[in-house]
Amino acid sequence: MSESPQPYRVLARKYRPQNFSELIGQDAMVTTLGNAIKRDRLAHAFLLTGVRGVGKTSTARLIAKALNCIGPDGQGGPTIAPCGVCEPCVAIAEGRHIDVVEMDAASHTGVDDVREIIEAVRYAAVSARYKVYIIDEVHMLSKNAFNALLKTLEEPPAHVKFLFATTEVNKVPVTVLSRCQRFDLRRIPAEKLAAHFGNVATAEGVQAEPEALALIARAAEGSARDGLSILDQAIAHADMEGSHGVKAAQVREMLGLSDRGAIRRLFGDLLTGDAQTVLRGLRDQHDLGVDPVAILRALLETVHGVTLAKVGSSDDPALSNEEREALADWAGRLSFAALHRLWQLLLKGHDEVVRASMPIEAAEMALLRVIHAAQLPDPGDLIRKLSSGEGVALSSPSAPASAPTHETVQQRFPESFPAMIDLLANGGKAHVAQQLHDYIGLIRYAPPALDIRPAKPMPSEFNRDLGAALKALTGETWEIASPDGPAEPTLLEQDQAREMAARDAILATPIVKAAFDAFPEAELLEYKAAVRG
Repeated sequence: MSESPQPYRVLARKYRPQNFSELIGQDAMVTTLGNAIKRDRLAHAFLLTGVRGVGKTSTARLIAKALNCIGPDGQGGPTIAPCGVCEPCVAIAEGRHIDVVEMDAASHTGVDDVREIIEAVRYAAVSARYKVYIIDEVHMLSKNAFNALLKTLEEPPAHVKFLFATTEVNKVPVTVLSRCQRFDLRRIPAEKLAAHFGNVATAEGVQAEPEALALIARAAEGSARDGLSILDQAIAHADMEGSHGVKAAQVREMLGLSDRGAIRRLFGDLLTGDAQTVLRGLRDQHDLGVDPVAILRALLETVHGVTLAKVGSSDDPALSNEEREALADWAGRLSFAALHRLWQLLLKGHDEVVRASMPIEAAEMALLRVIHAAQLPDPGDLIRKLSSGEGVALSSPSAPASAPTHETVQQRFPESFPAMIDLLANGGKAHVAQQLHDYIGLIRYAPPALDIRPAKPMPSEFNRDLGAALKALTGETWEIASPDGPAEPTLLEQDQAREMAARDAILATPIVKAAFDAFPEAELLEYKAAVRG
């Protein structure tokens, strides 16, 4: 009778570290722990923190092994290099050791769950040197559960060790943190992840392009587990496509990343100011299924890459030789000021696209803004020209007397936000003026720029209509925005606050106060401030 095939194990589980030498990117923690074991200075509680997938739970199991390993001959003691073959090592690796208890705090949050641990720690370990409690996502415990654990955590029996793991250490009470030896597990560098994924691919008998591994490492964002899950998917994708090995192009398609060549062309068109070509390139990528946010992110990565190339520190392993040459060329032609402007414009566009209800349209407007800004003079050059007297006068001796000058243009702007509202009210835009007065808080008034914050939901076209009304009255194009930031109260709220202050002042006068003391049920219905002559 043939044996049934073994069920498939995902790579993230199959290649979980079985000893500290396989734990990548955490050398400082391993060294500290090894020294503590050698000198017999072991803490009674350890807290392991870090982003998802860096090896917190795996490290906790390795520590449990290290504390309970007895060696192949059964005579060994605690060691930073557990043998992996003795009964405690094997049982802990398989998750069946009776003295190593794992608990997920996300599903056992209450005080009753912790009380079971408190009761059990009084009894000695059954077969191991130490009874070990591994509590994952410990920050999910309730406040009462933490409080119940504190006394035991501070003075546990000598045979008990606590190992806590969490991704959100800021949610763990300080009283608990102070009773633990803390290890911050670092994000794993992309180059180490790529090398690790290459070893895994080789062990699986799969060929993988170095660029594909670098792309997976970058997408993993420092998490070995996330990267192995992506690699698992990439291998399956390659099998379905009938290709030999994992290709970079397939990984890009699988992750929904923009084609790097298309992004380079789009970036080049942005620099030349070819609006039609830029919009066509953006739409082509969108039609291929690439998210507009991903396109803006890729353009930001390009600007970042050019800037790093300009300072001489571009060493991204995911870059091809062609990309390196392109970045070096742009770095030689673009100033730092231009790169910083590009970064700010694209970053603003990226944030707008993330929040937009129409992402592709928002992306188009963002890229057109980049092109428009690229055609404006450099602020530094403009200041130098103005300082030297160049380009200040907008009229010449032969110009008609009515030609607008810089001064007359400036005089068209109202001197304040309330004055601007009065201008709108007197200029036939009473409805817009009323909305501004009642529902809009001011962030910044710097004509022709205006930053405002609605106090209640406003029509989506409100900023556009306001800009059109102001242009009709001042003759200038206004830039209306609603950025994040503190705003003044609306003018209506300010009027109401002044009214309330005046009312309180009247109520505080001795004669009125005496009247209300005599007649508690009285009300102040109407009042008028006295005019002193």
